[in-house]
Amino acid sequence: MPGGGRNGRATRNPYELTDESPVYVISVAAQLSGLHPQTLRQYDRLGLVSPDRTAGRGRRYSARDIELLRQVQQLSQDEGINLAGIKRIIELENQVSALQSRVAELQQALEGAATTLQQREAAVHASYRRDLVPYQDVQQTGALVVWRPKPKRPGPSD
Repeated sequence: MPGGGRNGRATRNPYELTDESPVYVISVAAQLSGLHPQTLRQYDRLGLVSPDRTAGRGRRYSARDIELLRQVQQLSQDEGINLAGIKRIIELENQVSALQSRVAELQQALEGAATTLQQREAAVHASYRRDLVPYQDVQQTGALVVWRPKPKRPGPSD
């Protein structure tokens, strides 16, 4: 039975781990990220990293969360960016990612619409009557043309 995963995604197997699977307790996450557990709590309060919670309200970090913690540490220590700036950078990166996904969706929809249009256009062209002759506009002149039918020739049966 599929269960609800992080970000509303359904998982096929509850034991199948992905980068989004919240499996690390705070002490392990702190060790993996090279940060103090109190720093992780502070980052959670500031909204820089939002780990999942257990029923008992314990934090559970995913591999993606750990990578984000490392990125926050790198921006803070190596680049000298304050936490408010880091939060804004993370928000903008998430926004860019969401927009890229939306652009990809719209491109697929556009390609589908173009294909449908081509199919409909081909159907219209296939429906043309081939027994009709195109009309050509005749130039009006002052000349008079008289048409006289040819006299019938007597045939062998006459």
